[in-house]
Amino acid sequence: MKSKTHFLQDLNLNSILEPADPTDKNYCATKIVGTIGPACQAVDKQVAMLEAGMSAARFDLTWGPIEYHRRSLDNLQTAMKQTRRLCAIMLDTLGREVMIRRPFRIEADGWPNQAGQEINVKMGQTLTLTTRDIECTDTLLPVTYPKFAGMMEAGDTLYVGRYLVSGADSASLYLEVIEVLDGCDVVCIAKNEAVLDGLLTVFHVERSSDELLNLQNDLPLLSDYDKECIISLAADYEIDFISLSYTRSIDDILEARTFLDAVGLTNTKIFAKLESRQSLLNFKGILNEADGIIISRGNLGLDCLPEKMALIQKTLIQSCNLVGKPVLITRVVDTMAVSPRPTRAEATDVANAVLDGVDGILLGQETLRGSFPIESVQMLVSIARQAEKVFDHHYHFDHLLDTAHEVEEGYPSGATPEAASPISSQGDLAELDHENGRTGRALRRIPSNESYSSLTLAIKAMTRFGPSSYGNLQTMGKSDSSSRLYHGSPYLSKLESISSSAVRAADKVGASLIVVYTHTGRTAQLVAKYRPPMPILTLVVPRLVSDSLRWKLEGR
Repeated sequence: MKSKTHFLQDLNLNSILEPADPTDKNYCATKIVGTIGPACQAVDKQVAMLEAGMSAARFDLTWGPIEYHRRSLDNLQTAMKQTRRLCAIMLDTLGREVMIRRPFRIEADGWPNQAGQEINVKMGQTLTLTTRDIECTDTLLPVTYPKFAGMMEAGDTLYVGRYLVSGADSASLYLEVIEVLDGCDVVCIAKNEAVLDGLLTVFHVERSSDELLNLQNDLPLLSDYDKECIISLAADYEIDFISLSYTRSIDDILEARTFLDAVGLTNTKIFAKLESRQSLLNFKGILNEADGIIISRGNLGLDCLPEKMALIQKTLIQSCNLVGKPVLITRVVDTMAVSPRPTRAEATDVANAVLDGVDGILLGQETLRGSFPIESVQMLVSIARQAEKVFDHHYHFDHLLDTAHEVEEGYPSGATPEAASPISSQGDLAELDHENGRTGRALRRIPSNESYSSLTLAIKAMTRFGPSSYGNLQTMGKSDSSSRLYHGSPYLSKLESISSSAVRAADKVGASLIVVYTHTGRTAQLVAKYRPPMPILTLVVPRLVSDSLRWKLEGR
């Protein structure tokens, strides 16, 4: 499988070095998601962020009472009215997060604060993480998960850090497990100096470099607090996305979908957050069922070898591009929490992600508690816009076409994409899972020895938009192989055929805009999959529905 490369059409450095026009108001195709917190909860701050280019607002249920998030949502509604700009709402769940239990106080604005409880740790110092119900001290850290000690072995690496930590923070501590005492105390030695402050989380780094040897915690996918917040907030606000923390497998997506359907959120999309190596090894199933992917580079970077992270990111992005599902990345401009300007490495990282095909960028602590939330959004929009100007849209289509051709040639004679797919939308998924006592779609388990980095397997798993999504990559390709390969293909869905044809026609006539009529947004997503160089305007045609109690307009 060939990797996707970048070719700049203009190699003239003089033109490249020309300053960007500050009055350039061209649209930015890369979506910016801002996390709402103390630094930007006020209406005027959210107005400025919307005007700067924020497309979605993330409300993190991990920290903060529901009243605080409700007030933030009210302010967002006011900001949207003032700016006349739409902003999607994303709820990020607590999930399986393991934290250090410490007291906190509620500030006047309703935000919980743990300031004044800093823990200074020296390299070589001994600390104990315990499941006992005791007060937190400088050397004894109680954890929220009661079975924590049973997961540890001598030699394991633990990471303790501030939630949504940034590169500008000193609250990052690596610990090596020395021994486990009495089944409740984990004795560790500090491998670096750190000043621990704020909400502290614990991450158990995988002990193997190529397998899954760690025991996984059995915390629920959605905590009771997650469910309470989702139900309560959905009653008053339209929740567009759920960011599913610590997604491990396709079963998590199905569980979340079942819950959302049960509470009436059938139109809410699920973004799976990839935060551990286990999620990578089960990536094919997750990609097949989720509506989008969030590459949580903070935790993922702890669980994977540093030298592999760039390749992992590019592989995940390319896989999502091939199936036409949005992919977001996190941890991009960490230093802008304390500085109005990103580092050269951060700016390059953002531009390369856009050129790789990322659909959106999620800002965490930069907007949650950083000093420059508005400037962070403006900077990301500026960098993304410049990268989009040199994005080769035609090469993107050619690459999809070549990849599809390569996969097609790899099928045995007479085989169908569904038969070759490790996760099929037909066949196995239509059977009942009698072993687990479920009456619904059953899953064929993915062998653990199949690499998550195999793009071929990812492409074969494309079943979201119909019987086959890979067979619709005929767009701007000019080779004869396209017509020979896809002419009369039984796997070409009508909807994607229309979408790809629309993009091809718009490119040929040099259109300035593509207008898409849709009810669920599926058609617009298929058009966006082919990355047209012009904006896409989506017109939603709602329909009147009733739940026997009230009438409402449905259509997102």
